[in-house]
Amino acid sequence: MTAPTVIVTRDGAIATIVLNRPHKLNALTKAMWRALGAAVTELSAAEDVRCIVVRGAGERAFSPGNDIGEFATERANKAQAFAYGQAMHATAAALADCRHPIVAQIHGLCVGGGLEIAALCDLRICGASSRFGAPVKNLGLVMAFPEMAPLVRLAGPAVALELLLEGRILDAREAYDKGLVTRVVPDAEVASEALATAHRIADGAPLSARWHKRFARRLADPRPLTAAEQDECFDCFDTADFREGYAAFLAKRKPTFTGR
Repeated sequence: MTAPTVIVTRDGAIATIVLNRPHKLNALTKAMWRALGAAVTELSAAEDVRCIVVRGAGERAFSPGNDIGEFATERANKAQAFAYGQAMHATAAALADCRHPIVAQIHGLCVGGGLEIAALCDLRICGASSRFGAPVKNLGLVMAFPEMAPLVRLAGPAVALELLLEGRILDAREAYDKGLVTRVVPDAEVASEALATAHRIADGAPLSARWHKRFARRLADPRPLTAAEQDECFDCFDTADFREGYAAFLAKRKPTFTGR
């Protein structure tokens, strides 16, 4: 039987999504985009999930982007490309709207669509030999608004344009300096650091994490905050998690949060 190209595993409150085409360096197909979106949507609805890790199979690549071999059948003209783009953009929306924090565990290449997925995660942990870029100009392609927006939000329009206009591949240090990644660790420590990061997130109050994700996204919107939005900042004080965290602090013990 053919192995699924997107695999979801669970370890308690931490879920891991694996882009599983190692023989193609985890190059993405339309079916993979749809499967990734479905996996993220399902996990986002799960109350017992507190963190999601996204990674590529193996340690050679997170993903080099879309599989060019599929272009002849799925992206040969504007109509096909539009349908393909709809699948990509629906998944991008699922990643952006996911309630739970998402950590990108990046080994090796993270290029094109792979970089777009990583940019939609909340934290990005990569190895020292990882490489990043968006050389779509070499194919005569344009990165559509929903694909470019996460890069612009993450690193700013100047860096996004640098990647797109030059098509240059950045090493991990330069990617970190430009704000594309959160943390660079030795290659052998990427998996352990990503897991440790996920555990630190999962140990916190899940409601707090969800609020912080929404607040950070809202603050990127230039519209003035409404009175209701300002008021919501204090809803946490009426939660069981706040009472538990406060009691645990006073008792000098680890809190047990329930997400209520």
